[in-house]
Amino acid sequence: MNYRVIVRVLAAIIIAVGVAMVPPAVVAWWTKGPDRVAFLFSSIVPILIGLVGLVSTKGQKVDLRIREGFAITTFSWLAAAIFGSLPYLISGVCGPIDAFFESLSGFTTTGSTIFNDIESLPAGILLWRSLTQWLGGMGIVVLSVAVLPMLGVGGMQLFRAEVPGPVADRLSPRIQDTAKILWSVYVGLTAIEVVLLMLGGMSVFDAFCHSFTTVSTGGFSTKNASVAHYESAYIDTVIMIFMFVAGSNFSLHYWLLRGRWKQYWKNEEFRYYGTITIASAIFLTVLILVHTDESGLFAGRLAAFQTISLLTSTGYATGDYLLWGFAAHTLVFAIMICGGCAGSTAGGLKVMRALLLSKHAMRTIKQSLHPQAVFNIRHSRKLVDDNVMVTVLGFFLLYFLIFVVASMVLSVFGADFATSVGSAVSMLSNVGPALGSAGPTSTYAHFPAISKLVLALCMLLGRLELFTVLVLLTPMFWRKVG
Repeated sequence: MNYRVIVRVLAAIIIAVGVAMVPPAVVAWWTKGPDRVAFLFSSIVPILIGLVGLVSTKGQKVDLRIREGFAITTFSWLAAAIFGSLPYLISGVCGPIDAFFESLSGFTTTGSTIFNDIESLPAGILLWRSLTQWLGGMGIVVLSVAVLPMLGVGGMQLFRAEVPGPVADRLSPRIQDTAKILWSVYVGLTAIEVVLLMLGGMSVFDAFCHSFTTVSTGGFSTKNASVAHYESAYIDTVIMIFMFVAGSNFSLHYWLLRGRWKQYWKNEEFRYYGTITIASAIFLTVLILVHTDESGLFAGRLAAFQTISLLTSTGYATGDYLLWGFAAHTLVFAIMICGGCAGSTAGGLKVMRALLLSKHAMRTIKQSLHPQAVFNIRHSRKLVDDNVMVTVLGFFLLYFLIFVVASMVLSVFGADFATSVGSAVSMLSNVGPALGSAGPTSTYAHFPAISKLVLALCMLLGRLELFTVLVLLTPMFWRKVG
């Protein structure tokens, strides 16, 4: 293990976190908020520590191996969350555990919050919450690989370890170019949404904050009632569109810019993603009409918004799905697990994995009837390698085991059944709102400290796709080779 390279890259990421605090610091000083001094210190500390790390590891150019890639990916998220918690802690808006929980929830784009009164928070803190999700959406590690050549480090292993989904699409022969392409699409979508939200009557500040947390499928809002605060069909529609787009594979958006819009329809995962969205929205609409007095048009809007919000793991709310009957709870639980597309900012199992699992199940049934026959699994007309299927099956098994263990631990510390299973799935899928006492109108402030740490671990595991974190816990990873 090349520890000097690990320290060097982590130092660069820590500096990036410190620099990212400058815009919230400017807003805090402009608004004369009580958090302005907190941001000043919070920004200086990581920059200084990062500079020390860079100076102490100055050396020749080296390339990363897969071990360093996994280590840097996991430790960078932890480092970002730790240093990102400083503004919350120093400003006094919450304690150490809550500050870490909120920070990690931001960088993992989970959107779970411990703040009961969001609108009472200073403007700088509100912007920082949104900015952490925007940085975490595409991945602070992917952002870093675009500048790694300046540090003398190559980064293909980082991209393989961090990008969501079972297979990382490499759009360019050079990983640095790939990261730049992805971030260009990301920034472009964000800018377009800012303009559209402002046209709908949002303030400049709120438009930026909600665009940051929509494109990242994060879900932090500047309002206690989330998007429901605006009571606007236009704003709901704009946010729905961008949540859906952000939950799609970003490589498809890249091909769209190249004039190859047919790639959307050719992509099997995207077709199923759209089908699941439409079917779930229709089912939820029926349930809303049965259990509430809402009109048909408004019920459809509520259902569509919540379906897209939960399926893409964004977590915005325009209605309380806990009031729509037990069948709605079941559907919400299912789409939380499913998640968006591979290669998107969404969390969850991913539609591609769910699709491959269903195909594997069908192949097993067919082989039971015809033991001598050979049935291949294809995705978008391409043959799926058996190694990919093994990885998908392993991911699903680990997801289920971690879900069971996390649910049991939460129940031991006082959570009821619905809250335990809902929160565990919500954190693993990086959704935010859950079931029971952690529903869309509640926060995680009432959870005990140990439960918050368990949920924080689930956030990290879910955002980094389980294997990236769990591989560090195996003795084989740390064993000296040769």
